[in-house]
Amino acid sequence: MSIARLSGNFLGFPMKMWAVILLVFLICLSVYRIFDGLNSQILMLTDSRSKLEKAITKLQLERIDISHGQPVTVHSELPKEKEGDLGENTVIIYNRVPKTGSTSLAGVLYDLCTVNRYHVIHLNTSRNQRTLGLADQMRFITNITNWDTKKPAIYHGHLAFIDFSRFGVKQQPIYINMVREPLDRLISYYYFVRFGDDFRPYMKRRKAGDNESFDECVARAGADCDPRNLWVQIPYFCGHHADCWEPGNEWALEEAKSNLLHHYLIVGITEELRSFLAVLEAALPRFFHGATALYNQGTKAHLRKTIKKYPPKPETLEKIKDSNIYRMESEFYEFAVDHFHYIKSQTVRRNEDGDIFIKEKRFLFEKIRPR
Repeated sequence: MSIARLSGNFLGFPMKMWAVILLVFLICLSVYRIFDGLNSQILMLTDSRSKLEKAITKLQLERIDISHGQPVTVHSELPKEKEGDLGENTVIIYNRVPKTGSTSLAGVLYDLCTVNRYHVIHLNTSRNQRTLGLADQMRFITNITNWDTKKPAIYHGHLAFIDFSRFGVKQQPIYINMVREPLDRLISYYYFVRFGDDFRPYMKRRKAGDNESFDECVARAGADCDPRNLWVQIPYFCGHHADCWEPGNEWALEEAKSNLLHHYLIVGITEELRSFLAVLEAALPRFFHGATALYNQGTKAHLRKTIKKYPPKPETLEKIKDSNIYRMESEFYEFAVDHFHYIKSQTVRRNEDGDIFIKEKRFLFEKIRPR
C-alpha cells in the first residue's frame, strides 16, 4: 500500500504522517548501521596502526643498540641478552661527594640516558644542605619510590646516605658513589671556591678575590685549610646520624665502612674513573652501556678542572697529614680503594694493549627439575 492510499487517523495523527515517521526512522537506522560499521573499521585500523608504530619503534630502538655496539675499548663477552638487568622499576642513587669528579660522571649519565632509555634527576637541596630532616627523608623516599613514570631512574645530588630500610621500603635503591684522596679533594675545593673551574668560568665564587695560597693558609692556621674541613667523605657515607658529622668520631668511621660494604653496589675512585665506568658498565648494562666508549672519546674525560691551583709544599702536606682527622679520612679512602680494586679484579680485565674487557660469565644453571 502506497503512502498516497493511506487514510484515517491513529492516536490523533493522520496515517500518512505515521508512514513518513516510519520511513525516516528506517532511513536513520540504516545510516546508523553504516556509520557504526565504518567506526568499527576505523577502530580496527587505528589499533593496527598503533601496533605497527610500536613494532617500528621497537625495531628502531634495537637498531640504536646495534649501531652503538660494544664500547670502543670495553668488549663484552656476555651473550646478547642483557644479563644483569634489574627491570624497569630500578632506582639508582648517586649521592655524590663534592670535588670527587662527580660532574664528569653526571655528564656521562646525561649523555647516555636517551640511548639507554632511563631518567636522570638532579636532587637540589635548600642552601646546599647535606642532610635532610626526618619528614623530608620520608617525602624523598616516598616520591622516588612511587614516581613510576620516571623509572628506571638515576638520582644524583650532594646528600648524605639514607637507609631506606628504616622507613619500611621493600624495594631498596642501588647506591653508587666515588671517593678521592682526602687531601687532594680538600686542596681542590680550597682553590675552587676562589678561582672557579673551566666548567662555568664566568661564575663568581664565594671566595673570589682571596688569592691566599693553601700553603699560606696552613702556615697561619686559617679556617679554610683547617684539617676539620677534611671531614667530608666519612659523613657522606655514614649518613644522617648526628655523630656522623662530628669530626674525628670513631663510630662514624666504622659506620661509613659498614655502609660502603652493605649498602653500596660500587664505590669508585676518582683517580680511576675509567675503570669505575667499566665496572659500572659490566654490572649495570641497562644504564651504563656505552659509558666507557663515551669517556674514551675525551669530551667527558676531564669535564671540570679548577682554573688555578698551586701544588702544596712538603711541609704543608706533613702538617695536614699529621692530624687525626686526615688519618681517619685516609683510612676510609684506602678501605674504599682496596674494596674497589677487589671488585674490579673480579669484574673486568685488561689485555696487553691496556684495553678493558668484561670477564666472561663463570656460572651456569643445571639439573633443573621438574623438566
